Amino acid sequence: MKQICATLQITLLLLISLAATAQRPGMTGSQPGLVRWIDDTHMLFRTIGDDGKPVISEYDCRTGKSVVVTDYASDMEKLRDILPEGFQPGPDMAVSPDIRSVVISRDNDLWYYSFDVREGRKLTSDPENEMNARFAPDGRKLAYTKKKDLYVFDLDLDKEIRLTFDATDKIYNGWASWVYMEEILGRPSRYAAFWWSPDATRIAYLHTDDNPVPLYYLNALENTDGIHGRLEITPYPKPGDPNPKVKMGIADLSTGKTTWVKTDENTDQYIAWPSWTPDSRKLMVQVLNRDQNDMKFILADVASGDFAEVYRETRPTWVDFFEDIYVMKDGSGFIARSYRNDWYNLYYYGWDGVLKSQITDFNWKVTELVKVDEAKKEVYFHGTGADPLGSHLYRVRLDGTKLLQVTSGDGSHTASVSPGGSYFLDTWSSINDPGGINLIDKKGKVVRTVHREAIPAFDASKHQKPELVRIKTADGLFDMPALITYPVNFDPAKKYPVVFTIYGGPDAGSIRNRWQGLQPRWYAENGIVTINVDHRGSGTFGKKGLDYMHRSLGKWEISDYSDAVRWLRQQPWADASRMGITGGSYGGYVTCMALTAGADYWTHGIADYSVTDWRLYDNVYTERYMDTPEDNPEGYKSGSAITHAASLKGKILIRHGDMDDNVHMQNTIWLVTTLQDMNKPFEMMIYPGERHGWGGPKRIFMTNEGNSFWTKSFFNK
Repeated sequence: MKQICATLQITLLLLISLAATAQRPGMTGSQPGLVRWIDDTHMLFRTIGDDGKPVISEYDCRTGKSVVVTDYASDMEKLRDILPEGFQPGPDMAVSPDIRSVVISRDNDLWYYSFDVREGRKLTSDPENEMNARFAPDGRKLAYTKKKDLYVFDLDLDKEIRLTFDATDKIYNGWASWVYMEEILGRPSRYAAFWWSPDATRIAYLHTDDNPVPLYYLNALENTDGIHGRLEITPYPKPGDPNPKVKMGIADLSTGKTTWVKTDENTDQYIAWPSWTPDSRKLMVQVLNRDQNDMKFILADVASGDFAEVYRETRPTWVDFFEDIYVMKDGSGFIARSYRNDWYNLYYYGWDGVLKSQITDFNWKVTELVKVDEAKKEVYFHGTGADPLGSHLYRVRLDGTKLLQVTSGDGSHTASVSPGGSYFLDTWSSINDPGGINLIDKKGKVVRTVHREAIPAFDASKHQKPELVRIKTADGLFDMPALITYPVNFDPAKKYPVVFTIYGGPDAGSIRNRWQGLQPRWYAENGIVTINVDHRGSGTFGKKGLDYMHRSLGKWEISDYSDAVRWLRQQPWADASRMGITGGSYGGYVTCMALTAGADYWTHGIADYSVTDWRLYDNVYTERYMDTPEDNPEGYKSGSAITHAASLKGKILIRHGDMDDNVHMQNTIWLVTTLQDMNKPFEMMIYPGERHGWGGPKRIFMTNEGNSFWTKSFFNK
């Protein structure tokens, strides 16, 4: 349920981002936008020709003139050309740093292709599958795991080197346990838990012992698994359960030996997200206690494993892992984006642990560190600014002086910086304007508009209408942003059903001041108003709002969303007798709580792959907010939909995949058996063989099923 994705770990994703064009929500097809910068004053820019096909041009920022590049091929297209027929770029493909070579998995072996070796070179030849191959920074070696041990292939020596030898079904080297993958490293890691040193001579990796962790059993019963089914067994720690034992190793490729960072693997703590110093002589490791309220950065010597503490952050509630540390290439230290003053700000620390400067000090969020120009001592970042629903690009000196807001105007702005910082390409939109793309100079002045989207004429008979409003919480502390989407042919004199479309998890706000588009969704086409609300714990209000959720998941979501229902009841067009809510995962949890604990406010709901009782979800995520069931029994009780099941009086459709290895279907089973025992009617649909969310034919069935539920419930159709 981890919401902030892991730092980009597969070079392929970088290539995809380089080739991507600017997209504005609600718009489809290829859009004009940046392909990539050529140098400080020239870029490749994509426009759309009269025939609807993309046109790539070399654009001169100084003059505004462009020349069509007739033979342009993207990096991805070039790489695709060297792959064997039938192979497409994908997550199993490793791309060299110079983007001239690729390694793919083919028939459980690794194959090397490059612009110089187009016929392909087979690297491994054994029945075992090599996983998560990653090039070293020098492009001449690959690291990967096989049967959960760590290996390296030296392209120059044409040799596979095994670095670890003790992996079992529960002991892993360079391979993450399930809970580390899901909640700490993130799904983009694909279980990879190893990191190359800058000089390509060492690899840091996690050694994980899952033996203490209780096992969870999934029984595959779909017909693809045969008459007798199949058991799938995974170490899965639930709140209060023992965690995997983890330590950080540093493998030296010249000797094949591992030096262990001298943490105590028997201490109940989390270890992750290492950062190498530029000289590859030291490794900074993040160490978080089991209560997740005390974070330490330790700096370890790669030869001895001895370490010193260089950073510490504590809070009464919780501290998150730092996933976007920037290491200064000049060896002076690192930049961290931290919530330590209740808002995400940037801090510059030396390797001695001394704060060199607080780069930003805002009462709003720095959302992304975009670029650090070390020569000019300048930092570029995206942040919300005073409008928490907007986004702008900023530049500031490394010492925190000379702040410049580069982009301006209403809405959400995402800007790309030219290599030398002379120009910025700003892609923007707002809820009332599809926006465009502006070229901005280093002083923040708009040089020219490169592209402008036409503002479509609004036709109430054809278009949905979005509106941003603010709804004050009952305690008067927060003005919650809410996005309302009115249906086609909306008539304020009529009564309409309303559906909350939500996720609702901590620090997972979803409302932004950006173009939503006028193309109506199914709800708008069928006479249903939808509303999405960011509650106090959404992150919109910084740590002040987030901390309310500590030890009380479910309480404030339902309280704040209920305030939104009370506001809706005051609108002449809202029908309180048809008040729906729907969401998946955490959104499914909120839906279940809304129909039970919030039964006086919601009449209908669709809950997908939902947590129903926090004792049933994994411990890393749950304990971050709730502590353990032993320490917080009342919080777990009041935050359980099962506790409030007797209050159900509306109609609810509960859906789950029976092979969900994230939110186990056990959650749904516990809730529905309670409802059955209470003689509470409900609807339920099981999706055989499906995990946490799904596509394909079952997604089509699921969509039609949901639409049918709303039309039947709201309109008796």
